[in-house]
Amino acid sequence: MSSIMPAGAGALLKHRSFLLFLLSRSLSRFSSQIGAVAIGWQIYDLTGSAFDLGMVGLVQFLPTALLLFVAGSAADRYERKRVVQLCQFAEALTALFLAWGAYSGWLTVTHIFIATFVLGTAGAFESPTTSAMLPLITPPGSLQRATAISSGATQVATITGPALGGLAYAVMPSMPYGIMVLFWLLGAILTGGIRLLQPAAVRDAATPGDLFAGVRFVRNNPAILGTISLDLFAVLLGGATALLPIYARDILQAGPLGLGILRAAPAVGALLMTAFLARHTIHRRVGLRMFQAVIVFGAATVVFALSHWMWLSVLALAILGAADTISVVIRFSLVQLATPDEMRGRVGAVNFLFINASNQLGQFESGVTAALFGAMPAAVLGGVGTIAIALLWMKLFPALRDVEKLE
Repeated sequence: MSSIMPAGAGALLKHRSFLLFLLSRSLSRFSSQIGAVAIGWQIYDLTGSAFDLGMVGLVQFLPTALLLFVAGSAADRYERKRVVQLCQFAEALTALFLAWGAYSGWLTVTHIFIATFVLGTAGAFESPTTSAMLPLITPPGSLQRATAISSGATQVATITGPALGGLAYAVMPSMPYGIMVLFWLLGAILTGGIRLLQPAAVRDAATPGDLFAGVRFVRNNPAILGTISLDLFAVLLGGATALLPIYARDILQAGPLGLGILRAAPAVGALLMTAFLARHTIHRRVGLRMFQAVIVFGAATVVFALSHWMWLSVLALAILGAADTISVVIRFSLVQLATPDEMRGRVGAVNFLFINASNQLGQFESGVTAALFGAMPAAVLGGVGTIAIALLWMKLFPALRDVEKLE
């Protein structure tokens, strides 16, 4: 039995490289959330179309699908913090383009979709690389707690980012994009200061077989396959947050600031749950706990879908965010602990594909179903479908359901 004692939350936060990692990741998350509010509201302002709102998710997802294997290989082959820095600089330049266009008045829906595609491309490389960095800067035995703290740090940004994005857009449409430029540049600078506790393995030139190694690894591990596919299908169906501009303007009459509050509500619940998980890690029946969290996620989606009251909508979204955090911490910890470092980038890219598919294709699915049936029926169907998927996956992946603890 290992004698290594995991670091506590306080000790982790005093670790310089881990703190820089948290700040850099939070700034990237902050910028992404501001962009989600600004782009979503501006698209809906320009077109009034639920279908176009859904198209934003599809445009963001396409680069992930196209570049999945290249991004994973890059994360394993090159210095990871340099890859993250390059992505953050590219995102800052794209935000500068949006700020200039919005301020000058020539920004069109086509321009926004092009910028969204570029941001999706940078994110396709940044996310798996960032995930692969975390085990290299975390003391042994502390990955689950570090994951919870990392998730909490990004949720702080997610809470304040949407509210600030909505307020900034109400003042001037170009303002949120200017904030994004500043935060991505600061994130890139902080990333440069990170020092790894252990060096990443140096690899030779990639071969075609190497590019698909992550897929083979996931396919041959039933618990990991069940974990990330559950996230894919459950959130794909339960992507009601894509309809928040419609709820904010047409159902709750809350305006841009209300949209920011609604987008921040899941992060409030997630942050509270993260604070709990940072001190009290999940020791037993982690597989079952994840399934239970997904069922709560679906039920909260149904409550939100049917609500006509702002307070109830915010509460349902907060519960939704808290449940999702449990799933995120278990999924990330399980995948990272079960994957050798030299493959973490490629496996992380596969995981990121599933996450993006669930979030961004879920946004597309919600936009299409809302255009066909209306926002409220689409959200209700999504929540019910999420619950059904969780129950079905419990039967299909008993190895995942029976996972007792993370080791």
